[in-house]
Amino acid sequence: MPLSNPPATLRQFDLSEPSVSISTKELLDAFLSGKSPKTIEAYRRDLEDFRAFTQSDNLPQTILLFIAQGLHQANHLALRYKTHLAEERKLQPTTVNRKLAALRSLSDMAYTLGMINWKVRVKNQKVSSASRDTRGPGNSAVQGLKEEIAKRSDPKGVRDRALFHLLYDLALRRAEVVFLDLADVDLSAGTLRVLGKGRLQKEVLTMPTTTRKILANWIAMRGSEPGPLFVNLHHDPGIRGKRLSPTSLYRIIRELGERTGQKVRPHGLRHTSISEAVRKAQAVGLDVTKVLQFSRHKDLKTLQVYIDQVENAQGKIAELVAG
Repeated sequence: MPLSNPPATLRQFDLSEPSVSISTKELLDAFLSGKSPKTIEAYRRDLEDFRAFTQSDNLPQTILLFIAQGLHQANHLALRYKTHLAEERKLQPTTVNRKLAALRSLSDMAYTLGMINWKVRVKNQKVSSASRDTRGPGNSAVQGLKEEIAKRSDPKGVRDRALFHLLYDLALRRAEVVFLDLADVDLSAGTLRVLGKGRLQKEVLTMPTTTRKILANWIAMRGSEPGPLFVNLHHDPGIRGKRLSPTSLYRIIRELGERTGQKVRPHGLRHTSISEAVRKAQAVGLDVTKVLQFSRHKDLKTLQVYIDQVENAQGKIAELVAG
């Protein structure tokens, strides 16, 4: 649906004689090369969102609109897009920043290829760590979810239990789970090869004994044929047997939560898992920064948000003051 009052459209720019000679296909190919399939999918989705905002017909036309008119117009357009995302669509700052990062990266690649001699540097939305809730459903709620999902022994129940335990026990992200293949599992060694967020190579993770047994039950039911580890069990033959989608996994966890009277999402399980890891590390005297290896965050600052919420220094000091 077109914007009622678009901030910028192709009609506002003369693209018949762009200020740079540019091959948009060359730029797109270079921009996406060397990235993981998940990253490519995310970048394409964000660029498509920007295309819809500009009301251009296709991505090559959008790229011309963005960079062919120079730094001033590119920054102006990016700022209008940022306002649209934050104020009109009211997206979360982290989502706004991810979409802006796609535009900055695109301009960086155009600069690297010598297509332009400037870079877009629109600032991110400020993200308050205090406003970011990393607690998830909480440990007691997770125990209830475990009990609920263990009730079923049919193929779907066994599959869903394995999905749940990978999400929670290893703090995996939704995409990390659905893109697993059978070849990524080594039950004898108790390891799992996972393609992490923003990574090009899979990393080997060790599974807890319980997780390993639950996953083995699903594989025994799934069969030994190569391919996706988790497949759709829908009655529709056109869908059944295909790789489970991230959307389907989201729905499985959401419906599990509904059966226990909770609002749960896959990433919430990861939040609770990492928060519990921080608590357990503190309890046994481990340096909580060791949890960085478990959470697989690239930046310690991200983990610090979990540590701050677990420690709740603000609340403890408030009790002292009020006491």
